[in-house]
Amino acid sequence: MSDKGYARPTMRSRELRANATDAERALWMQLRARKVAGIRFNSQFPIGPFICDFVSRTVRLVIEIDGGQHDWNAAADLARTRFIEARGFAVLRFWNNEVLENIEGVVATIERALADRPSPGPSRKREGGRSVRPRDTPQ
Repeated sequence: MSDKGYARPTMRSRELRANATDAERALWMQLRARKVAGIRFNSQFPIGPFICDFVSRTVRLVIEIDGGQHDWNAAADLARTRFIEARGFAVLRFWNNEVLENIEGVVATIERALADRPSPGPSRKREGGRSVRPRDTPQ
């Protein structure tokens, strides 16, 4: 998923998952295991040089949880968002306190955003250890 010229920062992603904020942990408990609209999310997933808090590659949705440091770093956040959107992703941003104080409202907002996203292509079936599109299935 990384863009040309960017290595996947796997070690940094693992470190961020291990040291997640309370808000990130709370939202992950809602998103994990396809609990929201049956959509799979990854946590701390790299897109280019950025590691995004939560990403659904299927529907191309990024969810970012912002702490106080983002308030004074709005220009950098805007550049990051533009970079991610240029790769076909929509970006939702929530404040830490919003997630911690109103998780139901945050999940409802995510569900609405998912409903507005284009549906993913045809599901892939596993055949002989490889993924195939339905039209590739022998008749």
